[in-house]
Amino acid sequence: MIAAAFPRSRPGTSARLAVAALALCLPAAALAQPAPSWPAKPVRIIVPTSPGGGTDIVTRVLATRVGEALGQSVVVENRPGAGQVLGTEFVARAPADGYTQLMAASAIVLNQVLAKQPPYDILRDFVPVTLAASLPHVLTVHPSLPVKSVKELVSLARARPGQLNYSSAGAGTSLHMAMELFLSMARLDIVHVPYKGAGPATADLLAGHVQLATPNTLTVAPYLRSGRLRAIGVTGAKRAAALPEVPTIAEAGVPGYEAIFWYALFAPAGTPREAVGRMHAEVAKALRLPDVGQRLAADGAEPGGMPPDAFAAFIRTELDKWAKVVRTAKITLN
Repeated sequence: MIAAAFPRSRPGTSARLAVAALALCLPAAALAQPAPSWPAKPVRIIVPTSPGGGTDIVTRVLATRVGEALGQSVVVENRPGAGQVLGTEFVARAPADGYTQLMAASAIVLNQVLAKQPPYDILRDFVPVTLAASLPHVLTVHPSLPVKSVKELVSLARARPGQLNYSSAGAGTSLHMAMELFLSMARLDIVHVPYKGAGPATADLLAGHVQLATPNTLTVAPYLRSGRLRAIGVTGAKRAAALPEVPTIAEAGVPGYEAIFWYALFAPAGTPREAVGRMHAEVAKALRLPDVGQRLAADGAEPGGMPPDAFAAFIRTELDKWAKVVRTAKITLN
């Protein structure tokens, strides 16, 4: 009776049932496996400028060392255009998986505060990874100007309002903004003469057609050594390693002044904290390597390595500072 109620299985049925059961279990088992740790494939860093510039150099100095530490290639891809906006927007819209990141210069902040309708919002569209490197500008005067210190320049400019002039690489550039911050804090009236790039701006300073400017350390160092120009202050919070004898503008008479040019790494908003933290850690390690530090120093830059949270706070400070300068100086871009 029992045999009639439960007929004997055909040969092979048990094996087929076992295989089917295993097949049904496989997707669930696969889902239960942890996702591979980041990075599981090459990481791409977008540089929103042409090859050979400062941002590109800093990125390539770091890419090889960081790639070795990550165990994956770090690919540098240049996407220049529209004053760094094209490459920046590309990363803002990239998948937030950590595999596409952005190495931007401080222009990313200036572009936002200067634009009437900014194409991106740094705080909304990006997560800060780390400040990679920075360099100060140098408050520089032509030797024909009878000043040898910041205090002497302030006194002369107040005695001759609107009679001195300074050059910059163009309206809204870091050279322009650094000087306008100085003028607003020192309450000075000095005329801005914009040029199409740092090269011609420095050339006219050398020729004495303008009296002062704030070029970066790399640009101005050879002319300071030869005596063709005179440095009276650096714009950073501390003295520049390349110009240790030159005081900061803050210590020379304008307390609280600070303006630096920087390069920094960002990722799209929503990027996993694991990827952000790992990238910061490896960049910071690379920046401590002697050969990396020496290469940056050759370009007048100092290594960074600021943690993500501290860098996020720095970005908010930069946005507030430069937005105030734009309002005070009534800076507009055509």
